[in-house]
Amino acid sequence: MKKTTIILMIFVTGLFVFQSCTTDPYTREKQTSRTVWGSVIGGAAGAAAGAATGRDSESRRKRALIGLGIGALAGGAAGAYMDRQEALLRQRLEATGVSVTRVNDRIILNMPSNITFETDSAELKPQFYDVLNSVSQVLEEYDKTLVNVVGHTDSTGAASYNKTLSEKRARNVAQYLIAQGVNPTRVAADGMGEEQPVASNQTPEGRQANRRVEITLAPLTETG
Repeated sequence: MKKTTIILMIFVTGLFVFQSCTTDPYTREKQTSRTVWGSVIGGAAGAAAGAATGRDSESRRKRALIGLGIGALAGGAAGAYMDRQEALLRQRLEATGVSVTRVNDRIILNMPSNITFETDSAELKPQFYDVLNSVSQVLEEYDKTLVNVVGHTDSTGAASYNKTLSEKRARNVAQYLIAQGVNPTRVAADGMGEEQPVASNQTPEGRQANRRVEITLAPLTETG
């Protein structure tokens, strides 16, 4: 798909979502109708997340963001920036079932299957909206990070099918974040299928742990 086509589809999708927003009578904040969001998912078919895929290098996205005028983090500023973002994510995601892990200057959000998708489905569970809304709010506040969304499955079924399912799930999560206002240039989506288990697929508990979506946040730093 050509870049101009992707950008146009993102714009149209964003315009449709914006026009379909309602105002919360208590907070006065704009909210997107979940029915409307379901229509966007069905019609866009992954186009919004097409702004970047897991195969696009982080350096390419970094250059694009810096070119848009988003200043890069330098030296120790990156670590301090991620510290503050991590603390806010832990606060917002407390008791949601999402784990927040720090690996050097990267933050990994592990979203297990019991809150993300039904078995054999790429449609977001209703309770997953609130989790992603919390994440998107933090991402908008901390805009100097790259957002890498990766889907994972257990080993039940054909490997090729699991790969495709994990990709669809990652794209739908990326789409939702973009629809909530996250800059699409920051976002990449990919699916690993059953290739990266975190537990044994020989037990129900292990398979459940392997069915997950991970969002990794990396600081925007100067590229070479």
